[in-house]
Amino acid sequence: MTGGWHADGDEAPRVVDWDAAGYARLSTPQQSWARDVLARLHLRGDETVVDLGCGAGLVTEQLAALVPRGRVVAVDVSAAMVRATRARLGDRAEVVRADLHEFTWPEPADVLVSTATLHWVPDHARLWRHLRGLLRPGGVLAVQYGGAGNIPGVEEAMAELAGREPFAAHLAPFRSPWTFDAVETARREVATAGFTDVRVWSERRPARPPDVPAFLATSVAVTELDRLPEELRDRYTAALFAALGAPEELGYVRLDVDARAG
Repeated sequence: MTGGWHADGDEAPRVVDWDAAGYARLSTPQQSWARDVLARLHLRGDETVVDLGCGAGLVTEQLAALVPRGRVVAVDVSAAMVRATRARLGDRAEVVRADLHEFTWPEPADVLVSTATLHWVPDHARLWRHLRGLLRPGGVLAVQYGGAGNIPGVEEAMAELAGREPFAAHLAPFRSPWTFDAVETARREVATAGFTDVRVWSERRPARPPDVPAFLATSVAVTELDRLPEELRDRYTAALFAALGAPEELGYVRLDVDARAG
């Protein structure tokens, strides 16, 4: 589920860690969307399945139940999420800390699954090519991530806050941490990467988390909060909530991709 990195000036990209406990507690919308992805897998129960961006392991746990005679590999770049998944799954999954662009496995997978993650990962054209190499011929790719139009106004609000004191000294210039693909972009890049039977669609999935500011802090503004000193983080979250109009609902857009390795 997670990714996220940033570079400050000429510094090398730095991995952003996550609040695994907070995410597990507040990610009800993401878990609901993930169930839709799992429902379309039609697994036999003996497959090797890789969960790309496993987060706190909530989806990984469901995958493990679907392949009782198979193998589940869970991957995340966040050390906190990897620890949480290992604690949740024990020996029911092999958990690996890795950047998705660099993750490798000694044998081809039957299924690659990813939910609420790939918009945090840069360079999707290169990513699709790498993922194709992880699958056996005919293997299944089933992913869902943020699509074009996700949370209207959030990037504009974050850019505005990045230029406002006391945040500007830490956040300017604003660099979006996300890649929200359009349907046609994803369809073209996935097909070019060597996948067949490519299906890509987008749908609006509004979310109404019970505590919107806390949700913003644990699921949306992660990279910005990581760059701020502790004493400014609550203030930034409140300012972002206000800049978005103190919404009760967040306008999520999900981009779904189903394909097979050619």
